Amino acid sequence: MATVQELEAAGVRILRLVYADLHGKQRGKDVLLERAGHAISHGKPFVEAVMTIDNNHNIVSGEAEGFRDLLAMPDLKTARINPLDPEVAVVLCDLSSVPSHRPSGLDSRGALKRVCARYAKLGLTPVVAHELEFYLLERDAEAIGGLRPMTMRDSSVYTVGPLADPTGIVRAMFDACEAFQLEPISMAQEYGHSQNEINLTHGEAVEATDRAFLFKALVKQIADMDGIVATFMGMPVDEDECSGYHLHASLVDKAGKNVFDAPRAQDGLSVIAHQFIAGVIEHAPAMAGLLNPTVNSYKRIINGGLSPKFANWGHDNRMAMLRICEERGPAARAEVRSGDGAANPYLIATAILAAGLDGIERKLKSPKPVVGNFYEGPAAAMGAQLPTSLGAALDALEADTRLVKLVGPALIETFLAIKRYELGRWEAQQNRLTAWELEEYAEAL
Repeated sequence: MATVQELEAAGVRILRLVYADLHGKQRGKDVLLERAGHAISHGKPFVEAVMTIDNNHNIVSGEAEGFRDLLAMPDLKTARINPLDPEVAVVLCDLSSVPSHRPSGLDSRGALKRVCARYAKLGLTPVVAHELEFYLLERDAEAIGGLRPMTMRDSSVYTVGPLADPTGIVRAMFDACEAFQLEPISMAQEYGHSQNEINLTHGEAVEATDRAFLFKALVKQIADMDGIVATFMGMPVDEDECSGYHLHASLVDKAGKNVFDAPRAQDGLSVIAHQFIAGVIEHAPAMAGLLNPTVNSYKRIINGGLSPKFANWGHDNRMAMLRICEERGPAARAEVRSGDGAANPYLIATAILAAGLDGIERKLKSPKPVVGNFYEGPAAAMGAQLPTSLGAALDALEADTRLVKLVGPALIETFLAIKRYELGRWEAQQNRLTAWELEEYAEAL
């Protein structure tokens, strides 16, 4: 739906104008449709400092600018009727600065649009698919953080129906995704207890990422309405599997042909595909700051069996950071497996596509692919080690001036400020007395 008249005819009373903050969390305002004319034509103002709020709702910066405005400009062609409340239509917004009305440097959706525009100058269109894993947790005062997995039994990975989803909530999420036009493909239980995955159809990068952004918010809302918690964080449970965020990416030309595909090449991949791979590998340490954006993310990297630890690639190898899927032709694609679900969907897509673009523009050559369990081979064949802490990842991101320029200096500067503030809070927490210390030492010493 793209017009006010069509929305009115469908029974919509409220426009929910939403956008992503730098964490990828949904922010917005509800506006009565009958009084939405000015917001549609001129945008809805927000305090720009909302883009500097951390996950504990601390405002990290904004005072120096006097808490100035930011405009959210509705993109009516993205309007979707909310399956949980049919009187509400959710509309994605682009962010603009005031008073210039130019695209805001803090808009992660805008950053993805800019990178896609760079590809368009080369006659290419990025196509992506988002693959996210998440846990369903229920409240338990005795559990860590007051939460534990919703079901506890031996792994039933790839099972479906009541065995995997005894309450039917994942099926309800799947159905809601379809009603919300998010184009889900499949659903199944993953390897962890109460860990699930719903896959979304591929599409042009901005449109597909819009759906991933709405997907995360919808899943969390449905869980909340049922009195439980859906979390995409990398490692929400001790001694169980971790949750990844895998992004599949390819490029098509103006005729719609997949330019990664090269039937006459020995490995079936084009020169452009190898250049894309090389760019992603080169920028992988810096990308970690955006793909693994929390202190918890690095517990997944250290402890997760299939969580990539080195910047490398391989053919249909899930141990590699970048997996070239076995399909060729229209389905030829790269799967970047290092991200986790805490990432902002727009930033994960922007970072990977920007890195690949740099490889193409600079005509980089890809390293040799890894084969099998490369951890058992020589260290030199593994590739560069990926950061093992948030601090190291943020430092790598800041130092990668090429990637910073492609993603957007203002966005990265603000992102680094938020995340270093978060890291400081974590480090302060580490200096507090823990139950383990008392249990270990109080009576013994």
